[in-house]
Amino acid sequence: MARSTTALARLNALGDADLDARLVEICSSPAWAKLLRSARPWADDDAVHSANADAMAGLGPADLADAMAGHARIGQPKAGDATSQREQSGVHGADDALLDELQQANADYEARFGHVFLICATGRTAETMLEALRGRIGNDPRTEQEIVRGELRKINDIRIDRLLNED
Repeated sequence: MARSTTALARLNALGDADLDARLVEICSSPAWAKLLRSARPWADDDAVHSANADAMAGLGPADLADAMAGHARIGQPKAGDATSQREQSGVHGADDALLDELQQANADYEARFGHVFLICATGRTAETMLEALRGRIGNDPRTEQEIVRGELRKINDIRIDRLLNED
């Protein structure tokens, strides 16, 4: 069996509570975990990603808030959280002036929308995240909510891939 096939079989075999515990490490929305779990058994990796897309599409505003609650502010990865550190590695080495700009832009965004700025930070630099933040702050709340939903889906897909490739 391939590594992801072995991991997939192991995930398909987990009890609901054990699987939910693993899934909320990917996305902190209990509703998302339940929706993803209800799509079992997954035939392959694509089926898990498809279930993620469907689950994200099914989340209401409160569920999206739950999902966002598990994410650190851009430019401020959670100390001791390897996932947060890895995903925001693009801010490492950024100068203080840029980090200050990012902090102020985050505060402006949070004041406007009432939640953290969420972007799939993997592979992005601090500069490109700041540019995206500035570009999105002018969005209306509904448009921004759908962008956030898409960014969460991307983040979940990356985290799902890591889970499926565990030893």
